[in-house]
Parts: sequence; structure tokens; C-alpha cells
Amino acid sequence: MHSFLKIIIGTAVFGASLSAALGDSFPSDLEAKRFSGPDVAPCPACLCASAQGDVFVGVDLNGSLGKGPGKGRIVKLVDRDRDGVADSHTVFAEVNNPRGLISVGTRLFVLHTAYDGSRKSTGMDLVVFDDANGDGVADGPPGMLVRGICSAASINARGTDHSTNGIRMGIDGWIYIAVGDFGFHDATGTDGTKLTLLGGGIVRVRPDGTEMELYTTGTRNIYDVAIDPFMNCYTRGNTNDGGGWNIRFLHHIQSGEYGYPRLFQNFVSEIIPALEDLGGGSGVGSLYLSEPTWPEKYNNQPLMADWGRKAVYIHRLTPDGPSFTEKVEEMMEVSQVTDLDVDPAGQLFVSAWDGAGFSGDPNKGYVVRVTPKGWKNRVFPAFSSYKSEQLLQLLTTASASTRFYAQQEILARPAELAALKPVLVATIRNGSLTLAVRVAALFTLAQIEPDPKNLLVFASDEALCEFALRAATDRLPRLKAAKVPLGPFLAKLKSGTPRQRAVSAIALGRIGDLQAAPALLDVAFTKPDPARVAAGKSTDKPAQSEAHATPNPGIIVPHLAAHALVRLDAVEACLGAVGTPSEDLALWALSGLHEPSVADGLLAKLKAATSPAQRVKLVTTLGRLYQQEASYDGSWWWTTRPDSHGPYYKPVIWSASPRIAAALEAETVGATPAQLEFLARLNDSHRLGLAKLGSLESGQVLEKRPTVDLAKIASQKGAVASTPVEDVILAVESLKPNHSRGKVLFTQQGCVACHALEQGGPSLGPYMGQIGSIMNAEQIATAILRPSDSISQGFQTVNLAMKDGSFRTGFVSETTADHIVLRDVTGAVTTVGLADVKEQTHVANSMMPENLASALSLEDFTALVRFLASKK
Repeated sequence: MHSFLKIIIGTAVFGASLSAALGDSFPSDLEAKRFSGPDVAPCPACLCASAQGDVFVGVDLNGSLGKGPGKGRIVKLVDRDRDGVADSHTVFAEVNNPRGLISVGTRLFVLHTAYDGSRKSTGMDLVVFDDANGDGVADGPPGMLVRGICSAASINARGTDHSTNGIRMGIDGWIYIAVGDFGFHDATGTDGTKLTLLGGGIVRVRPDGTEMELYTTGTRNIYDVAIDPFMNCYTRGNTNDGGGWNIRFLHHIQSGEYGYPRLFQNFVSEIIPALEDLGGGSGVGSLYLSEPTWPEKYNNQPLMADWGRKAVYIHRLTPDGPSFTEKVEEMMEVSQVTDLDVDPAGQLFVSAWDGAGFSGDPNKGYVVRVTPKGWKNRVFPAFSSYKSEQLLQLLTTASASTRFYAQQEILARPAELAALKPVLVATIRNGSLTLAVRVAALFTLAQIEPDPKNLLVFASDEALCEFALRAATDRLPRLKAAKVPLGPFLAKLKSGTPRQRAVSAIALGRIGDLQAAPALLDVAFTKPDPARVAAGKSTDKPAQSEAHATPNPGIIVPHLAAHALVRLDAVEACLGAVGTPSEDLALWALSGLHEPSVADGLLAKLKAATSPAQRVKLVTTLGRLYQQEASYDGSWWWTTRPDSHGPYYKPVIWSASPRIAAALEAETVGATPAQLEFLARLNDSHRLGLAKLGSLESGQVLEKRPTVDLAKIASQKGAVASTPVEDVILAVESLKPNHSRGKVLFTQQGCVACHALEQGGPSLGPYMGQIGSIMNAEQIATAILRPSDSISQGFQTVNLAMKDGSFRTGFVSETTADHIVLRDVTGAVTTVGLADVKEQTHVANSMMPENLASALSLEDFTALVRFLASKK
């Protein structure tokens, strides 16, 4: 469970009303009932609903930081009378750390941690169970689909808090997998496909474990994927940008790079930015709700759960070129919500961690059923009982989940597919049906049509064009077997709508025909001034610190075109475009092609270049190519605070590096002061380490921190020290706030020594500038009074056993490829070489002293707590 802050929640009183027992809050037009409690399904890390409204819950008694096998299971909950309370349950299967579930017919797809006989994790696997006899228990061992789709070393060292997480299947038939930034090495599908990913992103795979491929990259710690009827994917991922762990709401576009941690600060022009930075939080489960039983104000929008904020949010989307803008609003409050899903009848199921801690608690956790008031139940029989013509009719309903289950049952009947094709074609062509229905029929046909050229006929329909182009290039093995014409894609890349242009750029890269390179290079793009890029200022407006989370629809098609050119390995075409209006896009693509022919071609261009502006661009591109990212073997992780300067995390030189270095150093000969400054900035921003280029960095600037005697403050006694914790909490609730007094106390009590109130300020402990949006007053008070019970993620005390026999204690404030920066309780900073560390262990107690508030009166303690609660 990745979390911004651990929330301390009071014990729920079962049998009381939901809102009274849990402190949860739901809109007045919705009805919520406790579906199950911890006696049946404690620590629910994930859930999914079946077509019939049964609920599978992934129980994980390890939580996010617990380790070892034997503490996980999948529980099937059944509500036969549909009163909103589960009346029976079975243990469907025993699995470790379940993190994602999809129910399709009698099958259950499960993402979970795997262990070997020595109780060490071997990573995470995607598997499929079957319950053909319908007794609520898996018939036998699961079938393996993808093995090792999470770093085993990271799980063994830390637990699953940054592991691979939620799974969801789209109407295109792919399973989309949310990969946390543990990443993975050599994940293997059933067809032998192997993938490696340093960091986080989305991976997708067919339901039989074949054709696994990267979908997007550059995310920090996404937990789930919401997918709409038009195959737009959304996540609520977070990021550490130096000022805290803020939530970024992302629209994922196939082949896109989202920047974490290497690009989103200093190379932001090369990423697809998030739609918004939402402040502190912890994104978890997500769902795109598209059910006619729900009121319009909730429907057809992504619902995103946030564990840290204890809430489910609606992100209201507005089309913006090939992407969207969004406005977020809170939908409901649920105690440390973890996941949510909906069934075809419109029952929304929401799971809550409910204060079960970082290592699980068998007495915590519950599932809630939420429905609109006046909701009328509809029980769906098993979809396998429907006749084919009935399934085709269900494919035309307004319910996205009904369409999905009908589609999956159609695909499960291979003997009938030939006869169903004409009906599917007629449905696709029927303009009187909604676009969502026609798209569902199109992607159903795409999964049974072996020749992608037969899908291109629908591209002539303007409404369907985008989806036909995507469907025709969705399956790489089929593309290799068929000669797909470039014409439709080239035409739409040039003059289509923004979304058609985007899907065409992606498709041309997937087709793999180098004849598409000139058209991709013709995509309009003007790269920011290389001199500003070298200085780490690649945008003027908005501010650099905000640019990674400010929508930029104009960058998306050039971004996709550049990535397509890299995929095509279009070296000759890109080199040929240098000196033409396509130069900027060509150089962008070339900067991602670490090949000797690229380096030699650029060096030749530099030798012949006479334009100062062009020489700057060529030198910048060569600077980018001087190093490359080291191969990732899965044996390490960059921790919660990686070095985000970029452009590489573990830069290494390669065969062309000496030739590039010589050319860059030669640029200093006879250079003007302005040219020398540019070269020095390039050296610094790209971390080239070439001494002859110079540097403008004057060395480390030591933080000026307040001198505070925390021990003296903690030794004083007052009303807080002599009052039971429960009564202190009651006082905080009843006494009048005094924010001005609270601000004074924040300094007086030593809080300022460890916590920043302003973004970017130095901090030894968690950032307090938005604490009120993460925790309420009761939770803040409890965290102050009992700091070891509420340690923020990333601020756990660590103990480093050094190879020389000494020890270092503090928390890790930054990690690079070769060293870590450690802060102790006084704020002192120590840089420690990783090669000198023998062992790193986490310490249970917080570095924050227990009694910092003991000397305060109840009025002053209330003022401090309420002041912090007001910081949002």
C-alpha cells in the first residue's frame, strides 16, 4: 500500500450506522451499506465484482511493508437476497499479496506476489484461476500468464508498497497492468515474450499471457488503471519532486513517456505532462463509471480512490486536443479506501483498509456497497446461459460492464464467431447506435478478425476513424503477417483531428515501415531553446516546477511522432532532416537512438555546420547521446527519493562516447564567453562530467536550519502530559481554534526544525504545507502525540551498518546511483557511498520525540493542531 501518511482511525463499532461507525460520508442521493467486515475479509487490498454481483476481495495481511508468504487469500462474497450485505462467503484461493483481480465468466485473473520454498519472493505473477463447477472455490492451481512482473529484490527488501498493482481489462481485450516504480526485469509471458522496465508505467498483455508489451512509461507509483469505453486510460499516480509526494492525474496515451524521475523536472518538454497536480495523497483503486443506473452527475467519469485522503474523487473531463483537461471534486469519504468496482446491475463496491497499518491487521477493513437511492436490482444470470443473439443485444446496452461481459462470452464461443461477424459489422455501421456501442462492436470484431486490413474499411466513417485505425494496428503479430497500407494513417496524420493524428502517429510506429518516417518528421514541432534546456529551464510558462502537471496538448502528437521514429529506428531519415524545417523533431528522435551511426552522422553534421543556432542544437543532442541509461537487472531500486535531475538515473558511457566527448571539448577552443557558459550549463544539466567544458555549479549549498533543543522541549510538562490521549482529542474537537497562536507554536515547539510549511523549503520530516488536505485534526493530534504510530512513508528511520563497523541513523533524503544522503534528528546531512554500506534496516520508532507537545495547555495544543489542519 503506497501511502503519503499513515492515518490513525478509531475502531469501528459494528452494528452501528455506517456513518457513525466509520466516519465515512456519502452524498445524500446515494445509499451505502456495509457489505462485509474484517471477520470475513480483513485488510482488503483490492476487489472486483463479477457479472452476477458477487465480489472477490484480495485479503492481504502483510499490508504494504509486511513480508513473507501465507498471509493472503481471495475471498468470494455472495449477497443472494441483494440487500447490500453479503450473506455467504468462500475462500476462493490462497495467494500472497493479492494486488489485482478481474472476474470473467468462471475465470478470475489475479496479480499477486510469488514465493519460493525458502520464503523469498520471486517477484509478482499474473495468473488465472477457474471455478468451472461454481462452488466458489478455485478448481485447482492457477494457470501462469506472466511471471516476474515485479522486482523480487525490492519486495524482499521492502514489501509491496511500490510493487505492481491493479489490473483491468479494456473493451479491446487487453489486460492493463499498473506497474509501480519497483519495475521488473525479464517478465515473461506464455509465448516467451520478455520485458524489462526501470520504474513505473502500464504494461498490457492478452488474456492468454501472449503479446505482452509496454504501454506507457515514466510513472512513480500507480496502483490501478481506469479505462473508459473509448480506451482512454487514467491513473492517479504520485511523484516526489523535492517538495513532497503530490498526486498527478494522468491520461495515458499509448507509447507516451510521463517523466518520473528523470525527465519531469529538467527535461519537461520531452514528456506528456499530467493533467493536474492535486497536492498530497496516495492514489489507489480506480474505475471509469459508465452505468445507466447511476445519476448523470456521477456517470461517465473516472472515479479515483485516494488512500491517504480517505476519499473517492470524480475527475470531470473536457476534451482538449488529443487529451483532456479536468476538474476534480470529492465524491465520497471512505476510511483509507483501497479499491472499487461496479457490476452490471449498478452496484458499486468499495473496499476500505480502515487503519490496518503498514503491516496489516486482522481486525481491520471492510467492504461497502454503494447504490443510488431508489436503485432497483437486476440479477443477471450467468452470461454463458444467453443465446448468441441475446449476447449481441446486450452488446448494444448503455452499460459498459454489461457490454464487456457480453463481449467476453461472445469471444468464448469460437464455433459461433463466423456466423456472428455479419451482425457485428452491421452493429458497427449502425449510426443510430451510440458511439460507445459501435466501438465495443468494433473491438469485438477486431479480436476475431485475423486480417487487420479488414478493419480499415471502417476508417472511412469519421466517427469511427480513430478507433478503426487503432484496432487495425492493435496486435503486432497480425501486423507482421499482413501488409497494412500506410495511406489511411498518413492521411489522418497530416489532416485528421488531433485524436486521429495521435493514433496515426502511434500506429505508424507499430506498423514498422520506414516509408512512414518522412510523414512523421513533417509533424510540426519547435523545440524549446537548447540553451534554456541545458540550463534546466525548458519552459517559460508555466513555471518549471509546475510544467510536469500542466496540460500541453500541442506536445502530444510531436511526442508520439518522435517515439514512433525511435521505434522505426529511422536513423537515415532523421539525419537527412537535419537542416530542414523538421530538424527539431529529427534531433529529438535521434537523442533516443544510441547507435554508432547516429553519433557519427551528428558529428559529421556538426563539423559542417556554420549556423550558430544549429551548432547549439547539434551539441545539445550530442551531449544527450554522450551517456545512456545503464541496463536494468532488477537487483536495485531508486527508493522513495531518487535523484531526479535527469536525463538518466544511472548514466554510463558507450562505444561512441569518446568521439562525442572529443567533439564537445573541441567546442571550447576559441569559444566566446557566452558559448563557454552554454557548454558549462550543458555539462551541469546533463551531468556529463567533462572537466574541459567547465561548470557553473559552485558546490553544495548547506541548508540554514533553525537551532532547536528538541530534548529540552520534550522534557517539559503541562496539561497535555497529564491528560489522557482520548481527552486531549476531545479538547481539540471542542475548543476554539486560534490559527495565529498555532503559527507561533509551530516555531516555538520546534516543529519548524523538521517540517516545512512552504513548497521547496528544507524539511527533515513530512511537508506540512498541505497536511490539512491529507489528515483531519484528530489524526494530526494523534500523530503528534504518538509519532511512532504514524510515520509517513519515506520518513521511516533507517539504520545503516557500514562495512567499517560503524553505524549511521536517520532517514534517506535522496538516493543517486552511487550514494545516499542521510539526515539525522538534528538535521545534519551525511552523504554515504552505497559501496560502503553493508546492510540497511528500518527502525520501528520515529525520529520525532514522543513528548514535544507535553508542556502545552489544551488551548495551545488545539491552536497548533487546528493551524496545521488549516494548511490545505
